Amino acid sequence: MKVLFVAGDPKPERWTVPISQLLPEADVRVWDPNGPAINADYAIVWQPPAQLFEREPGLKAVFNLGAGIDGLLKVPNLPSDLTVVRLEDAGMSAQMAEHVLHQILEVSRQMELYRHQQRQSQWKIHRPINRKEWPIGIMGLGHIGKRVATTLTSLDYAVNGWARSEHSIEGVHTFAGNEQFGEFLATTRVLVNTLPLTSETENILNYGVFSQLQPDAVLINVGRGEHLVEDDLLRALNEKKLQRASLDVFRKEPLPAGHPFWERTDITITPHISARTLRDATLEQITGKIRDHAKGLPITGIVDITRGY
Repeated sequence: MKVLFVAGDPKPERWTVPISQLLPEADVRVWDPNGPAINADYAIVWQPPAQLFEREPGLKAVFNLGAGIDGLLKVPNLPSDLTVVRLEDAGMSAQMAEHVLHQILEVSRQMELYRHQQRQSQWKIHRPINRKEWPIGIMGLGHIGKRVATTLTSLDYAVNGWARSEHSIEGVHTFAGNEQFGEFLATTRVLVNTLPLTSETENILNYGVFSQLQPDAVLINVGRGEHLVEDDLLRALNEKKLQRASLDVFRKEPLPAGHPFWERTDITITPHISARTLRDATLEQITGKIRDHAKGLPITGIVDITRGY
């Protein structure tokens, strides 16, 4: 079995050494853009070049080093019949739930106000949180969205969820499809986006959506930068349709110097760190799936390329 690592890491041995240890029956190689074909059986990738699929037409499956597969699906010559497998959780959903909870607590518990009071040596207690005033709406109910939703319900927040298809999550009021999207937004004050990026979800965070949220709404985007219409966010903040936004993903990363988001006190910026890939858990999952696939056993996480997730 030949496994090709294609991720552009300047220190690929951080990945290939543990892959070889977990999959000793495999011949593990690092992608060389100037090298010959190796007739690989499997590829482990992150935003691979189109050249990969020209040089290695015999791939049985490609395993993505992340849950988001939009970068892989953008490769123009990705074979339509190739098995594409996304990363499932691998420690990311817990991190995402922590990040979202932190952003919610920042605003709902008025933490910036208390930090300001500390700088002023001021001891002043404000009214306690009333969770009924902070209904949360989760867009996207995959592994990550479900973990975020259940974490928040365990803390007695009112949580609603929306996805293209129907889901059932204990303690969460779920909505499905375009026909229920408006009703979902009307129940929401804190809008959390965990959707995958597809042609249908691109630009979904727009002025029309912001206008349908409850007063003093908050946006938390941990999906993809392309979900957000940036000018619409600025307009919604200026018009007080949103009180603030927390953004972890952007159309262009790193966020360019001089971008208007940098100077906004009502926007919290983090550099795409809400859920980092944990190498050990990731490679245990991927190598286990490669071994099962090679044996003809069923595996989970296979992407429907036509749907984009």
